[in-house]
Amino acid sequence: MNFENSLSFAKKLDKADPLKSFRQKFHLPKVKGKTAFYFTGNSLGLQPKSAKSYINQELSDWAALGVEGHFHAKHPWLYYHKYSKKALADLVGAKPLEVVAMNQLTVNLHLMMTSFYRPTSSRFKILTEAGAFPSDQYAFESQLKLHNIKPDEGLIELKPRSGEHTLREEDILKAIGHHGDQLALVIFGAVQYYSGQFFNIKAITEAGHRVGASVGFDLAHAIGNVPLSLHKHNVDFAVWCSYKYLNSGPGGIAGAFVHEKHANNPNLVRLAGWWGHHEKDRFQMKKGFIPMPGADGWQLSNFPVITGAVHLTSLQIFEEAGIKTLRKKSMLLTGFLEYLLKSTENYTEYFTIITNSNVEERGCQLSILMKRNGKKAFTSLTKGGVIADWREPAVIRIAPVPLYNSFEDVFRFVEIFKRTFRK
Repeated sequence: MNFENSLSFAKKLDKADPLKSFRQKFHLPKVKGKTAFYFTGNSLGLQPKSAKSYINQELSDWAALGVEGHFHAKHPWLYYHKYSKKALADLVGAKPLEVVAMNQLTVNLHLMMTSFYRPTSSRFKILTEAGAFPSDQYAFESQLKLHNIKPDEGLIELKPRSGEHTLREEDILKAIGHHGDQLALVIFGAVQYYSGQFFNIKAITEAGHRVGASVGFDLAHAIGNVPLSLHKHNVDFAVWCSYKYLNSGPGGIAGAFVHEKHANNPNLVRLAGWWGHHEKDRFQMKKGFIPMPGADGWQLSNFPVITGAVHLTSLQIFEEAGIKTLRKKSMLLTGFLEYLLKSTENYTEYFTIITNSNVEERGCQLSILMKRNGKKAFTSLTKGGVIADWREPAVIRIAPVPLYNSFEDVFRFVEIFKRTFRK
């Protein structure tokens, strides 16, 4: 598309937007009494207006039924983890058997690594991107230590080339091949939280499997953001949270994917819990763990219904919108944002965009590396009604989310952003 640097053009795009009505489904924060320009859906998604009614339904059933709500609530609590399966499967490109909503992201990461990181004396290394989100880094370090492996010997962290900010696919594949005989696990954040880079899941998975390693992905910044095909691409496992692009509330229920090829393998080592035991025998309270088929077999405890209710209302919105339509708008939003930023006079003196310019290699987010007075500019943005995200040492992350951000939001943000350079 040929963009134009004008408010009228932004409004023209909004008028033609097939998703424009979805903005009304969310509560938009205010700054100084005015609707904020909210660009931090990559940290915490906005609250769906329907969330309260979903929560109130469960509170009403709890009040009226007590423990009987497990069987007789409008959405019987005993089966609550099943209600989200279809929507989650659609979002990650999986079969319902392969996905489950449970726990928190890092808990799920540890559970998956217990099963899929099985080091030997010769094959013990983990390969990932440098600068992975801290919770992932800590999980990798502790899993290595759990197996008496020193992190500096067992963890391979790939850095971009000198002077670059994102990893080249060829360098990732070359590193996997180079370390192949020693690799036990290849794991990446599907969309890198700092740079916004969307990695080639298919190519990385194929390369990892070619050398005999398991392959997993952290989808914290990918699910609800970019289309995924985990089953088709033969990924072994994936984990995610739901409070970012999935708009399921702070600390909302997380989730996991386990490929169908592992669905009925009871010999996989795992940390087992009561809720992962086979459903028909669960209440017999017998010894001897028999896992549910598929991802359900990794559940530990019963489902947190109140937070799960928010999850359901948000997933219903995603089913209505459709990830393909969301992706199409997302690419237009970031394309318009990039165009406007680069239309700024002498912009290279003030900032550079470190996220991939190719729209296929990024999600909703553009990361702006400030070359001078970055924190001052960020403070000015905040005072101007922009809710964005600052990451040390000098990056402002801007994430126009297609469910609730408009093209006018993007235009007005850039106008405010430009003024920060003149102060």
